[in-house]
Amino acid sequence: MALILKKSWEAYQLLFEELPDPRMKNLPLLAKPYEVITLLTLYLMFVLKWGPKWMEKRPPFNIDKVLIIYNLLQVLACSYLFVASAYVWGWKYKWICEPVDFSYNDDAIFVTRLTYLYFILKLLDLMDTVFFVLRKKFNQVSFLHLYHHTGMVLLVWGANTYIPGGHGTFIGVINSFVHSVMYFYYFLTVVNPSYKQSIWWKKHITQLQILQFFWCVVHMGIIVFKPDCEYPRWTSAVFLPQDLFMLVLFVDFYIKTYIKKPKAKLEDKNDSNSKYVANGSTIAETAIDSNSIEDSKKVLINNENSISYTLEDKCEFEQLSNAILKVRKLGALNKPNNDKKMKEDKFKNGNHK
Repeated sequence: MALILKKSWEAYQLLFEELPDPRMKNLPLLAKPYEVITLLTLYLMFVLKWGPKWMEKRPPFNIDKVLIIYNLLQVLACSYLFVASAYVWGWKYKWICEPVDFSYNDDAIFVTRLTYLYFILKLLDLMDTVFFVLRKKFNQVSFLHLYHHTGMVLLVWGANTYIPGGHGTFIGVINSFVHSVMYFYYFLTVVNPSYKQSIWWKKHITQLQILQFFWCVVHMGIIVFKPDCEYPRWTSAVFLPQDLFMLVLFVDFYIKTYIKKPKAKLEDKNDSNSKYVANGSTIAETAIDSNSIEDSKKVLINNENSISYTLEDKCEFEQLSNAILKVRKLGALNKPNNDKKMKEDKFKNGNHK
């Protein structure tokens, strides 16, 4: 037992004391794994258990002003990170394979600061879920959402601790651009909620995310097939499965949200129209078979109320109104027949007397 404890301690010192980049190991929340693990544990406990239980008997919080500031801050930070890191990749780095510069020169230190800012932004992203809980939007706290946020924190923590720079930072360039667009959309929808219906590029944000993970797979796959690449090849064993899994999850989300869901809505609308036609014929038949105008009016009113809940737009409502007018005319045609029948009955009764 003592030997096991000794070996475990030696392994801990190797992994979290000796191997971490000395330029990064003293920065807050880096190198020491228990700090970030504790933070993620508290995060998951709040959004999955404590938060929903606390909000169970409370109304959703109105935090629009907080969200405006939060989303605007995200847009500014992500935009800065994208521009700064794109400059590094455009003028300093090689696109195919760039090793990590572990020196203390200005360019290398600048990159480490960018990677650390990226890590801080991944921690800040966790607030997305907290805001969902406070607004009681529990349906948005999905497996995809939680897996993506916690996974990104852990991966970026590892990259900052051991390899802050080089080939892998290109993932941050793409992700910063995507998040700039995404949080700008969120900012607009909080400022004016009607934008949710009018912004045509909403689904293209998901397409950008899919493209992002596809390109990350290609980018990290390069070092697998380039044996002379000086960037650590073991990173592909960590990043490639994660990127592939996220690619599958986002493609699945896109299909369910933007392909299958619109088809289902169209089918429901067609079903509603068919119900309208069927119920309309029932109204007509009922009105014609009624022996009195008052009875037919009652039937029309009842059926009109029952059908109106299935209508989704003004056009269908006008169609229903026209159908009801036609039915009323059909009902009115029964009035002479009823009067004639009443006269015949009176005549027979008179003869009988």
